Amino acid sequence: MNNVATVMLWGTTVGYFHLPEGAKYVSFEYDKDFVRMGVEISPLMMPISNRVYEFPDLVTPAFRGVPGLLADSLPDRFGNAVIDQWLASQGRTPESFNVVERLCYTGKRGMGALEYLPATHLNGDNNNIVDIAELVAFASSVLESRENIHLSARDDLTYKQLLKLGTSAGGARAKAIMAYNKSTGDIRSGQINLDPGYDYWLMKFDGVSKNGDHDREDVPEYTLIEYAYYLMAIQAGIDMSECELLEENGRKHFMTRRFDRVDGKKLHMQSLGAITHIDYNEPGLCSYEMAALTARKLGLPNSDIEQFYRRMVFNVLAVNQDDHVKNISFLMDRNAAWTLSPAYDVTFACDSGYKWLRSHQMSINGKRSNILPEDMTSCGQYMDLKTSRCKKIIEEVREAITDWPSIAISVGIREKTIQLISTEMRTRRTK
Repeated sequence: MNNVATVMLWGTTVGYFHLPEGAKYVSFEYDKDFVRMGVEISPLMMPISNRVYEFPDLVTPAFRGVPGLLADSLPDRFGNAVIDQWLASQGRTPESFNVVERLCYTGKRGMGALEYLPATHLNGDNNNIVDIAELVAFASSVLESRENIHLSARDDLTYKQLLKLGTSAGGARAKAIMAYNKSTGDIRSGQINLDPGYDYWLMKFDGVSKNGDHDREDVPEYTLIEYAYYLMAIQAGIDMSECELLEENGRKHFMTRRFDRVDGKKLHMQSLGAITHIDYNEPGLCSYEMAALTARKLGLPNSDIEQFYRRMVFNVLAVNQDDHVKNISFLMDRNAAWTLSPAYDVTFACDSGYKWLRSHQMSINGKRSNILPEDMTSCGQYMDLKTSRCKKIIEEVREAITDWPSIAISVGIREKTIQLISTEMRTRRTK
């Protein structure tokens, strides 16, 4: 069992973290040379210092006892399910694989630019060719918690590929990191150095059994809905990375180009939850006003603040109530300049009988439901936006959302689903 690891960023040692025997949280210390560089990669909760950082309060499932700086690199629900199956095949329990080992398992494969040493390597998987159908089948097996998954030699390689591609992307749903050539349609492992014509993409699998979050299974059309929302969000002026649908054996997988990679190079990335130590599993702990204040503290330009406000308006009017602090992120380049990341996980999310979707996860003007235009305007004023500008953005977003039925039809969504979502949208537009 490994209890000590090193954190790297762009080939430079950032620091070290240690999990003492029997402890539930790690100790983290910046490398002295990194302290002298003065680069703030977690400026709010772990500013550059020679002190030892410990956070006893972060022993929740969202953080597992590590600082937010590192917690974003941890496998999420789907990734942990895949790892737990792998551990079972090794005769180990999930509890035997501590948080340091989980981060070292992520190694160099995580979102953003942080890397963890010593990295855990899986032997026997040097295959860069991806069989999506097989990955979908294994993902279903994992999420259905099928016991005694019998693996042939070929199956074993496929499962190892799922371990490598599907555990480092984060999120609750089954997904994998791919290298995609748009011109040829060729898909390879997303853990390789890019050949000419390829870019890094993230694929959310369609057709996976038991796929969803917090034990709630997704509707069959969830990839189509997310793609339709992408098209609608672009019309509303939302900044998003390019998205596509990939058809395979009657399934339609949702793909989005990775925004934490530019020309194959890594950008440092932190979610709002990570950079503030706010638990995304606790609805209502954060507000859009607090999020905007965080953005200001990071030095984001006014254009990013306005973009963030536009996303808030879209989430309200398009009924995306899965707007928690892990679904908002910031990027830092090698000049230590922070910006708002493109929007992601933008989709219809509403369920009155479900704790995490019965209302918005973040409040607006003190409210998480029944949010009125004047609430959004008041929130915009707090963000230092002019009232006239707030009203214009609300109108622009409202206009874009009226195209939902035609966009949904063009994507192939069923009429019943279109009407269900239209009804929810209508209640927001008429307030």
